Amino acid sequence: MIGNIIYGETCQGTLNYVLGKDGMRILGYGNTFSQSITPTFFGNVLHFQGQRNATKNRYAHISLSLPHGEHLDDATFFKISEEYMDSMGYGEQPYVVVRHTDTKHEHVHIVTTNVKEDGKLLSIFNSYRRNIAAHQALERKYGLSPSPSTKQERELPLYRLPELKIDVDNTQGTRFYIQDVLNTVLQKYKVRSFEQLARLVKPYHIEIKKTNSKSGRIGVAYGLNNQQGYRTRFINGSEVHRQLSGPKLQKVFDIHSKSKQLPMHRKRLLKQIETTYNLFKTIKPYDLEEVLREYQNIDVKLDTKGDTIEGYTVYDKSRYVFRERELSKNIPMLNRLAIFGNGDEPTTIDIESKQFKLEIQKLLKEAFHTSYIKSQRQEGLFSEYIDNVHPKDVSKHLLESKGFQFLDRYVPKEQKEHLKMAFANAYPNVRDELYERETKRDEETLKNKFRLIDKVLEKQVFNVGMKEGSVRHLFQSLGVRYHNNELLFADSNKNSLPANIGKLDFPNSMEEYVSKAFVRQNHLMLEMLTEQNPESHTKPTVTAIFLPMVFPRLYERMNPAHKQRFDTIALEAYVQYAERVHAPFEKSPRDYIAFFNAKGFYFERDGNGFKVKSIYTDYNASHALSKRTGCYLDSTPNLTAVLQEQDKVINGLAEDGRYNLKNLWAGYLTEKGLYNRVAYMVTNEKTESNLHKEIVEHHMENGLQKMIREAITKKSAIEHNRVLRKGAQAVSSTSNSTGEGEKAYNGFKDELTDWTKRKRKRGRGLSF
Repeated sequence: MIGNIIYGETCQGTLNYVLGKDGMRILGYGNTFSQSITPTFFGNVLHFQGQRNATKNRYAHISLSLPHGEHLDDATFFKISEEYMDSMGYGEQPYVVVRHTDTKHEHVHIVTTNVKEDGKLLSIFNSYRRNIAAHQALERKYGLSPSPSTKQERELPLYRLPELKIDVDNTQGTRFYIQDVLNTVLQKYKVRSFEQLARLVKPYHIEIKKTNSKSGRIGVAYGLNNQQGYRTRFINGSEVHRQLSGPKLQKVFDIHSKSKQLPMHRKRLLKQIETTYNLFKTIKPYDLEEVLREYQNIDVKLDTKGDTIEGYTVYDKSRYVFRERELSKNIPMLNRLAIFGNGDEPTTIDIESKQFKLEIQKLLKEAFHTSYIKSQRQEGLFSEYIDNVHPKDVSKHLLESKGFQFLDRYVPKEQKEHLKMAFANAYPNVRDELYERETKRDEETLKNKFRLIDKVLEKQVFNVGMKEGSVRHLFQSLGVRYHNNELLFADSNKNSLPANIGKLDFPNSMEEYVSKAFVRQNHLMLEMLTEQNPESHTKPTVTAIFLPMVFPRLYERMNPAHKQRFDTIALEAYVQYAERVHAPFEKSPRDYIAFFNAKGFYFERDGNGFKVKSIYTDYNASHALSKRTGCYLDSTPNLTAVLQEQDKVINGLAEDGRYNLKNLWAGYLTEKGLYNRVAYMVTNEKTESNLHKEIVEHHMENGLQKMIREAITKKSAIEHNRVLRKGAQAVSSTSNSTGEGEKAYNGFKDELTDWTKRKRKRGRGLSF
């Protein structure tokens, strides 16, 4: 289902269109004293209420459209409309719901006003995000097909073109169709001219006519022509919508054309296309779309006239659209006949080209990285892994890579062996070059850690020192260790730096493995806490808030001033993350508050706006919400009561023992879709996720429930085997072997913490 909202200054034309369409059915009214009122009476009520405020956005015209082929009866469609209006904040406004049957998809029109009875405007913010969340929730509830969640993913409504008619002046229907298509195109692409806009809307039968007055004022008019007998007169852009007038669009085009990023995108695309040309010996013109999409992730469409290919257009991920000749005079297909002018010859890669050799090297480096990351047991540094890994491990990931499969597809059959030999011959040099580069990087990384430790100790971020070796916790959190007056990486003896700290007594806990991802996160955080200008450094991510959970012995020694600053930085990172993951479920500002409350975060309001705090951080630590988000929360009905209800939720978490960061961590893993880790925490550690019920239900349906059942079954089997094993050991008095039972899966060892050890001998060369 797709919800579309258009705001306007008047409602009469909209009502005439909505209520005057042949075959229309009024499904019902909202917030009127009776369902038996006439359309004329409702129109008067809506008009007079909207005129109580001078804003230009007095009225709202909303359409809810089902995917082609889906059906709802009138009662269900009206119920969905009521729930949608309530979610969007129009629940107490007068509105009418009208069903139309003039297009191939079922849809309703809803007309209402943004002006309340007292003349004040509704405080409606984040309407686009609320619209997406509202119709996605309704799709789940009523079993409708899911719709795209971003503007760029939304497909243009090809099927919404009015049917063929004799009436060629269907102004209202034409206007709303043109408005819908133009809005979608302008959201999806960064259009730079009227000519470009005309090309983009041509497939949707919209014609654009640009005019210039004697004073130099730019005008534009739109019309429909499907080349099959349906044609309308041209309508001035300002009549379609004031934002679609000539001057308004020209301002948008100028902004896009003068963007400083435009030359960068051009240069990038040109390099990518030239690289593709350099890799291939021949390309069949009709294969170009697939080649560029798979090799460079570039979306292109061939420009054809009849059976003739005239070139192609690039639809870039930056939302800019380029014709080939805009990028360079050298890349048009007609100027590269050596590649494109070979008749029916298949698309083939030039295995003698320089680009082919570079591609071989790039894929081998990627295979080394993938092999290291996906290895079940990582030991030491990446440079050590490169030196010890067996070539078969690398070749396995190489053969599975999309890059290799792409090359293999376009290398001729008679040259397949040459492809494998090219990889085998390049392997030793790539390995040695990669090893040297990573070794230098390791040396510089260790020096940076040493300098950071010195800053942390100097600024007394933590109360650690030589007494009882408490400084070891700082070393461990940065992935290093101290041994024989030298600083080394925690899991490697390869690199070292002299550090005359003296003799320290380190217990066995020092040897516990610490996630490299959390080590990097801690490094970023300590850099921010020790620098005068923290804005110049890369900011920590959402996982920063979990550092006290991962390094408890260190962070319990953190000085109060630095602890408050840490909490503030971590809160900001987590709130920004949470706002993104909540968006698909957030239908109202009340949901915004409820979703955070369920996680252990709460909001306070003062004269400066809203700030968010949490049960996991110091009470004095807070993150100030943006002014726009504050206005959004201010629009909550009965806000004071909603804020007071937070205490009940937060106290409930404390009573249930869910005030620990581990509960928030379980919720984070759930949101990331790592259900097997969550299932272990639920069944073996009795750890519940701090998530809102609605979000938990979504993940349970998405596979979490299945994983928990499997984990319970596995746990029962393990316990059963353990009982049998103990019984066998009691009976057998002659055996001294204890046997090691099956080890339960540890859910805390996720993609950030999973590590064990292995050693492999370095192989001679690559084989397939």
